[in-house]
Amino acid sequence: MTHPYEETLTTAVAEAPEGQPLPTESAAASSRAHAPLLTALFASTALAACGGGDVEAPKTLMQASTAPRMPLLGDMEGSGFYRSNQAAARTPTPDEFMDWAEMIFPQYFDSHQATLTDGALSFRYYGGTGNYLGVYQGSVVVLGPPTSNLVVNVGALASFSDAVFSSGRPLDDKEAARFLLQAGLAVSTQDIATVRSVGFDAWLNSQFNAPTGISGWDWLNVRGYATISNDTAYYDNSYPADYMIWYQLMKSPDGLRKRVALALSEICVVSLSGLDITWRCHAMAWYWDQLVNNAFGNYRSVLENVTLNAAMGYYLNTRGNQKENPATGRQPDENYAREVMQLMSIGLVELNIDGTPKKDGSGKPIDSYTMNDVTNLARVFTGYDYDQTQNVPTTVPGTTRVVSNTTFARLPMALNASRHSTLAATFLGTTIPANTPGAAALKTALDTLFNHPNVGPFIGKQLIQRLVTSNPSPAYVARVAAAFNNNGAGVRGDLRAVVKAILLDDEARSPAGLTQPGFGKLREPMLRFVQWGRTFGINSAQGSWKIGDLSDPGSRLGQSPLRSPSVFNFFRPGYIPPSTALATAGAVAPEFQLVNESSVGGYLNYMQGVIRNGIYVNAPELPNNASTSNNGYDIKATYTNELAIVTDADALVARINLLMCAGQLSAATVKLIADALKATPVTNASTDSVKLDRVAAAVFLVMASAEYLVQK
Repeated sequence: MTHPYEETLTTAVAEAPEGQPLPTESAAASSRAHAPLLTALFASTALAACGGGDVEAPKTLMQASTAPRMPLLGDMEGSGFYRSNQAAARTPTPDEFMDWAEMIFPQYFDSHQATLTDGALSFRYYGGTGNYLGVYQGSVVVLGPPTSNLVVNVGALASFSDAVFSSGRPLDDKEAARFLLQAGLAVSTQDIATVRSVGFDAWLNSQFNAPTGISGWDWLNVRGYATISNDTAYYDNSYPADYMIWYQLMKSPDGLRKRVALALSEICVVSLSGLDITWRCHAMAWYWDQLVNNAFGNYRSVLENVTLNAAMGYYLNTRGNQKENPATGRQPDENYAREVMQLMSIGLVELNIDGTPKKDGSGKPIDSYTMNDVTNLARVFTGYDYDQTQNVPTTVPGTTRVVSNTTFARLPMALNASRHSTLAATFLGTTIPANTPGAAALKTALDTLFNHPNVGPFIGKQLIQRLVTSNPSPAYVARVAAAFNNNGAGVRGDLRAVVKAILLDDEARSPAGLTQPGFGKLREPMLRFVQWGRTFGINSAQGSWKIGDLSDPGSRLGQSPLRSPSVFNFFRPGYIPPSTALATAGAVAPEFQLVNESSVGGYLNYMQGVIRNGIYVNAPELPNNASTSNNGYDIKATYTNELAIVTDADALVARINLLMCAGQLSAATVKLIADALKATPVTNASTDSVKLDRVAAAVFLVMASAEYLVQK
């Protein structure tokens, strides 16, 4: 159908200079026809000031047009954060442009009708103001009372790229939710409103400064897990640490910090499943607390804290590691020296800044270290043991066993100089002279590892994989590595800069990823579980938080935080599922290493029960493993907001789709779930049990869908 003003618009836009009013039919005719051409911006001039024509905008409108903006894509050229001219790489779509205009100038573009398209013309009508806004053949045009109902060509749509993509605020709730799910553990409607109001950068800054909540160490002590008793033997049990970490992930207020700490725990691995020391629950809690404390700190501190941590000392044999003894043939243990290079700093092969391997003349990747490097570096890690200077020995009541207090588990390991190797150590091009004191040798070794050019791309790429996508482009890795190498102020290893670079990069924020088959990642089972709990108001009625080890793939999640089966994490960063399209494409999918027939069924069966009924707890009133008359479902989701709309199946599914999937369920999946819910009618008169059944079914069906399991 021909639009009544299309001929006028075609002629006017083609012939008039940018920013100049274009005569149309009378104002009366314009306001009568509910679909003339496009919109009245702020007399067109404020819009022009954001990227269009050359009209000088009135002061008040200029102020509106420069409302809080964050240099997301192009404004930080040379800072090391973002590649220059990113915004210019893509012209916004008409809908993206109009969404942006509504966000920045709500006084002109309030509630609108659906976008109408008539040939080359796309536009929206805003009934509250009588304005029209749209795009015609690549030009932005406006019409309405502020333009005296004259059509105005504001400028080329392409010239608005910087303004639209560097506004630093999501254009809609889905975009906000997508960001929040990459940047944290869950999302709420309040979170969405906050991000839309303050923008990505300001939200990240607020998270960097957010309170951490109770530490893992303190939580154990508050719950009584430092008590020395033969009945409970907390000093010989690991289960309190399971309760601790689930509480930390489910209830801590600083979701981004905990999300980054969890990612670090999958790079610098210590596992409860391989920790067999006294007070292992406290040792693991302190290891976790150190990762939390360093999540927004410097990676050099991560390396040092991990190296001297008592739990790591036991896990990778640094604790008690002694110097060589020619008489007996003893050599320093090489376990930690190997793994700190292979897994926690530089990786196996030399890397370009974009994470691609460097190759020799034969086209083979170049090894980043040799066996000789391992042997020499191992000398540096000799002589360390638990610091027991603050031990307070206590005889366990009713026994003859003597147990010390927990303090050693949080003290850095101490150096015994007599057990430290005095030989020279040459590794990675650095030589530590013979007889160098142990502390100085350790500093040189960690500085050498930290300053190796591989660290930025090696660690940066893994953090991208944990937060955003399994297969980041080399350019994305390079931008993140550049932020690691220099935070813009000459500081190397600043994790705040790295986190910002990852989450604000165009590859993470662009909607293009939503339709790219290779973009995104499989959600880790433990993250799905945590997201469910945080989204739907999980609570422990008696404060037990007795969520134990969920590693069993056949009956639980197949994954549990801080319980990796080995130092190589739950999955390898370069894992490729065999005999799949991913393998054909040469793409990796690390989390798929957890997927098999048993784990798929185990996840679904476990979540189906938990979503509906909660988590069954023995003796929720007690910290220890016991059985009392209070056994029951102490830990449950509340579903307060979902139950309030339970009679409207469509609204219920829409809410869950937004909060759990950032609105990424297809229309077909949404309809399938909604129709399934409607098969069992629910009214206001229905029982609470029937209402809960519908909510639980809706949540479960979403969490079982492929479009939820793959996060984009």
